[in-house]
Amino acid sequence: MKTALTLSPDPIDEAALAKARSISDDMGAVVTFSGVVRGREDEAAITSIDYESFDDMTKRQFELIFTEIEQRLPIESIRLVHRTGIVQVNESSLWVEVVAAHRAEAFDACQYLIDQMKLRVPIWKKPIVT
Repeated sequence: MKTALTLSPDPIDEAALAKARSISDDMGAVVTFSGVVRGREDEAAITSIDYESFDDMTKRQFELIFTEIEQRLPIESIRLVHRTGIVQVNESSLWVEVVAAHRAEAFDACQYLIDQMKLRVPIWKKPIVT
């Protein structure tokens, strides 16, 4: 399974990521997910979220999660981009792409990845209240 992980303060260019997609002829499913900063966090209005990552540990945890997915599901590739630093409301903070032969496996892998990320990956968010 091919994987690509990017942690960056730069805005996520979903169109460029889609254009750079590379899949085998026998793959029939591409699932993408974009996590967008909401304007409310714990009932408070916010303008942005400041994401902080312990990059070495973050990368290691993602590698472990990718390995678990590879052992469970027939996935061709996973690409993940997570923003760090300040991300404004309505901007993407997370982008995930999973490529597989069939949609069920692609959806399952994407869901598992995001669920495990929330539980295990050391990326902290600090809402900036208006």
